[in-house]
Amino acid sequence: MIGYGHQYIDDADIEAVVSVLKSDFLTQGPFVTKFEQEICKITGAKYCVSVSNATAGLHIAVAALGLGYDAEGITTPNTFLASSNSMVYNHVKPVFADINPVSYNIDPADVEKHVTEKTKLLIPVHFAGLPCEMDKISAIAQKHNLRIIEDAAHAIGSQYADGSYVGNCKYSDMTVFSFHPVKTITTGEGGAVTTNDEALCQKLLMLRSHGTTKNENLLTKNPGPWYYEMQALGFNYRMTDMQAALGYSQLQKLDFFKKRRREIVAAYNKAFAGMQHLKTPVEPENVSSCFHLYAVQIDFSALGKSRTRVMQELRNKGIGTQVHYIPVHTQPFYKNTFGYKDGDYPVAEKYYEQELSLPLYPGMSDEDVENVIKAVKEIVG
Repeated sequence: MIGYGHQYIDDADIEAVVSVLKSDFLTQGPFVTKFEQEICKITGAKYCVSVSNATAGLHIAVAALGLGYDAEGITTPNTFLASSNSMVYNHVKPVFADINPVSYNIDPADVEKHVTEKTKLLIPVHFAGLPCEMDKISAIAQKHNLRIIEDAAHAIGSQYADGSYVGNCKYSDMTVFSFHPVKTITTGEGGAVTTNDEALCQKLLMLRSHGTTKNENLLTKNPGPWYYEMQALGFNYRMTDMQAALGYSQLQKLDFFKKRRREIVAAYNKAFAGMQHLKTPVEPENVSSCFHLYAVQIDFSALGKSRTRVMQELRNKGIGTQVHYIPVHTQPFYKNTFGYKDGDYPVAEKYYEQELSLPLYPGMSDEDVENVIKAVKEIVG
């Protein structure tokens, strides 16, 4: 079975984790700092705070802004639940803006329509690794005095049109990455938050570790080296050194991962060009996506086959697929809690009805890629 995504682990990764197991520190040790510094080096951000997973990162990123109980935030319905859940965790009402029908990212024009006096936060999501139009989103934020957290769970290694890397926070207060096994690099589970704001960094450090600090500049008193203070209600969202060692090793292969993913995408795009019922993803000029997903649009109605049938027929040929994503506002929790209903965001809903994610990961051989292409052409062509 060729799954839609899969981690890439080599001997160097295994040796990195084993070296930690043989060391004195399994958590809160030197590899966490080393991993964070490497992310800063790659992205260009000043500060990085690693966390146990990207959802934790989103949670404390919103918490660090201290937006209050009457605030609203805007994000996309075409994302995993964590993007908007992070607002709910912090008593911020999630509001959605529809997506661009070409990029599948949040549409800045629709964001502007949903800004009210209660809006305090924007969480654009770089879907499938393609950066959002951050220049336009940043302009909206500046106009209305809004904060921005980039959800870059899919986008480590991706580059904006100006060539700079996602995560440098030139357009935002913070950026959050995910290192789940199907993402571009993995730490097993894990995430990170980057920022250029030292005060936000200190808040993130406290919030990931029970709200405590030993920073002498922040303590109200300091009777000795054992002393710490809980200055906020925080969480245990720390990353272990085993995860950080794996992540550091994986970061050394980031260029290879990106190159291989883009090679596979190019092969798919060439093979599927001109297919009657299938639309391939679009990458704007000068933007460089790391392509976490290969999300195609299939007109199942015109094809005369349901998505379930197509997925099963592909599975029968050893090809695994997935759907990304069920629009968040259609989930029962969001309907029951906030009154959202089907039809509220028609572009995202139409996109969802036709979406299918095909296999894409660097461990795929050329033969695997050809097998996917052959199967898709036989079943959808």
